[in-house]
Amino acid sequence: MSEKNRDGKRTARERMAVEREKQKAAEKRRRTLIVGASVVCVLGLAAVIGVVAANAGKDKSTGAGPAVAPSGAKGKDSLAIPVGKDGAKSTLTVWEDFRCPACQAFEAAYRPTLHELSDAGKLRVEYHLVRLIDGNLGGSGSLRAANAAACAQDAGKFRDYHDVLYANQPKETDDAFADNDKLIALAGKVKGLDTPAFRKCVEEGTHDAWVEKANQAFRTGGFSGTPTVLLDGKNIYQDQTMTPAKLKQLVESANRG
Repeated sequence: MSEKNRDGKRTARERMAVEREKQKAAEKRRRTLIVGASVVCVLGLAAVIGVVAANAGKDKSTGAGPAVAPSGAKGKDSLAIPVGKDGAKSTLTVWEDFRCPACQAFEAAYRPTLHELSDAGKLRVEYHLVRLIDGNLGGSGSLRAANAAACAQDAGKFRDYHDVLYANQPKETDDAFADNDKLIALAGKVKGLDTPAFRKCVEEGTHDAWVEKANQAFRTGGFSGTPTVLLDGKNIYQDQTMTPAKLKQLVESANRG
């Protein structure tokens, strides 16, 4: 084989090797973007906490004035909406944002288990509604959706409406939940929720100040982002081994004990 042919083949191999490396790098970037998007509500907090604080209260729709807690709210300053029986031996505390894709992912994975355990009286879930994404990306969809969910709580329809909101969550960058008409339209998916009282509560932002108070508690509570999920005070969302099956096992073990 001539030196020229050898050089040509070597050059071709080198070009192929370079191309493979480019493809690997592109794939790595793609995976990073996917992973980054799935946890943006969690990891984004440290970078945007100042932005959250700066933006909170700037939106005229945030509702200055006394915080009106929804019916049946529990806990310190009545900031938690409970689902499940008071006598349940295990309590799951969830800090969430209706615009947060990581919150939606948690709900999609764990919802059947949470429903099963709470319906059986073994688990009580306490939801705290915050507006992290409003401060991160701007807008008021987190606030508006949280207020609407609190209005649903007044009507005794929180859990069903909560699930509808996540099932119809827009893209994180789409502030579609800022539209009260959309939130009212989604109420039509929950039997008996779309009433004059519910509409008035949504349109007047009855619980806006309560959401802001919960958001302030989140910012000062030392939490790292949404969702924050605590089982009897222990952060289980940070446990990489946690699964719906493992959560069910922990709750049932507590009930046996």
